[in-house]
Amino acid sequence: MASTITKDTTKWYPVYTHPRAEKKACQALIDKGIETYLPLQRRLKQWSDRKKWTDEPFISSYLFVRIKEQEQAEVLMTRGISRFLYFSGKIATMPERQIDDLKLLMASPYELEVTVEDLQPGEKIKIKAGPLKGLVGEMISYRSNKQLILRLDNLGYSIVVYMATSVIDRF
Repeated sequence: MASTITKDTTKWYPVYTHPRAEKKACQALIDKGIETYLPLQRRLKQWSDRKKWTDEPFISSYLFVRIKEQEQAEVLMTRGISRFLYFSGKIATMPERQIDDLKLLMASPYELEVTVEDLQPGEKIKIKAGPLKGLVGEMISYRSNKQLILRLDNLGYSIVVYMATSVIDRF
């Protein structure tokens, strides 16, 4: 009985896409009725003759799907999808809270940066004001600026948020 409940429960899974296929793969999954989250960041692109604002994937070649375990094959049969990510020999899942935190970060006015740099654990902090209020992360000092680090443990990435220390409390 317990295994039936687990298989019927939806979970968030990080999915690796083919290079530069994130948007098309996301749309193909949506067309199949699969809940998908592709974090996009607005960037100013420079060409030789013009500049243009575009929405670019925040984490290259990644998107997130919320599915039941038995729907994994359907995701893999989607054009543009390469594979699921594995963590300790199993298909990686993302806690609901991390997806919610990522959505909150993407909606914030703060400048964000993704880094594969393995940042060392620091002091736990909590944001006490602004659009990211309630978000918990780690504080580091880098180039004399204070930055909040939100770890996405199952992806091996960290997100750096540049913000004033006045909105941060020790946790």
